[in-house]
Amino acid sequence: MSLMEKRFPLFAEFFADRRLALMLALGFSSGLPFLLIFSTQSAWLREAGISRTEIGLLSYVALAYTLKFLWAPIIDAIDIPGLARLLGRRRAWMILAQIGVAIGLAGLAFGDPAHALAWTVGSAFLVAFMAATQDVVVDGWRIDAAPSERQGMMSATYQLGYRLALLCAGAGALYIADFVSWKAAYLTMSALMAPGIGACLLAGKPPQDETRAGPPATSVPFAFPPLASSFVEPLADLIRRKGPVLIIILALVALYRLPDFVSGVMANPLYIDLGFSKSDIATVSKLYGVWVGIAGAFAGGFAVSRFGLMPSLLCGGIAASASHLMLALLAQSGPRIELLTLAISVENFASGFAGTALIAYMSSLTSPAFAATQYALLSSLYALPGKLVGGLSGFMVDSFGYPAFFATTSLIGIPVAVLCLIVWRSSAAPKQDDAGAALAQQQKSAVRL
Repeated sequence: MSLMEKRFPLFAEFFADRRLALMLALGFSSGLPFLLIFSTQSAWLREAGISRTEIGLLSYVALAYTLKFLWAPIIDAIDIPGLARLLGRRRAWMILAQIGVAIGLAGLAFGDPAHALAWTVGSAFLVAFMAATQDVVVDGWRIDAAPSERQGMMSATYQLGYRLALLCAGAGALYIADFVSWKAAYLTMSALMAPGIGACLLAGKPPQDETRAGPPATSVPFAFPPLASSFVEPLADLIRRKGPVLIIILALVALYRLPDFVSGVMANPLYIDLGFSKSDIATVSKLYGVWVGIAGAFAGGFAVSRFGLMPSLLCGGIAASASHLMLALLAQSGPRIELLTLAISVENFASGFAGTALIAYMSSLTSPAFAATQYALLSSLYALPGKLVGGLSGFMVDSFGYPAFFATTSLIGIPVAVLCLIVWRSSAAPKQDDAGAALAQQQKSAVRL
């Protein structure tokens, strides 16, 4: 074993496994579009004079990320004629989605939201739909490309690529917009889809993809298989294992990140209205803030392993909601850079901590036989209420102002804490969950054999 392998085993493993390099690029490709139709775009719209109400409503285009489970079974079962035979089903859908994202970002670049808002809305919807589709396919490729014992490293590498993309789409886009133009910023982001497209072309077809595609001569590209079981069976499994407490669990998942989704739409308009420059926002919120969020995520992971899942979930939910009081204080105090830095530090750290705790909790709810589908359903559920209510955030700010708005979002932590305590108490009782998970694992193993 070399000195590098002894001292830096993770780096050695990364360079030894080609799939991890591909996963890094695909994670970057997945993370790039999100802020460009959400937070970063809201800064552009506000600077162009678009009302806060319209900015809030425009955030509804991001519902595609929440509703992607509706067309995920179709992507998993249908071939794209011609392209699927050349690249395989997964990569055919992936390249189509990536090219769609690049075209949509270029469309945003050539738009003028101040005078042609409909063009901006249409381009943003194209980006959101194609980006959500890309997420579905990348997750499927990751699961197919590596065995279960390698999924930890694959997921970690994906998260690293995703976070690097957030730096580019957040701080990078704002810097370019400040020193050049918004058009240059979005054209640059469109060009940055190239690493993901290259990774897609370099990735091989997993054996599962070949088997799934079936014989080319007899396959019918757009013959829809029975898809009802793709939704019914995973949900029935959750109901069977969790029983009546599942209603409380789903309510907790739906409310847990609601404050972040609702306030996130109005954060950049707040900074713009207070008079901060795009460079200030990029440096503090998108550059420094991302690393604080990463620190919070690692702190959440440590807390889960050290203190347990439910205590960490409870603390994260309370902290993430209460942190919005700092944004209320910033809105009340005016454009003070030191207060902006403090507010973003508290909010991003708490959000990262809570995000890790929620991901760990949702993962614990899945059973091995339905892990992918159940996680997709749960992750869609946790984002849906926030996206729906977030679209009305502009109305709220226009009605009673920024300070009262952010103070109100912090109050959501009260029902979240109550639901956490109820689920915590009920989770200690049933032992049949473990038996059900074990049975599901045996069934999955039998299918593989």
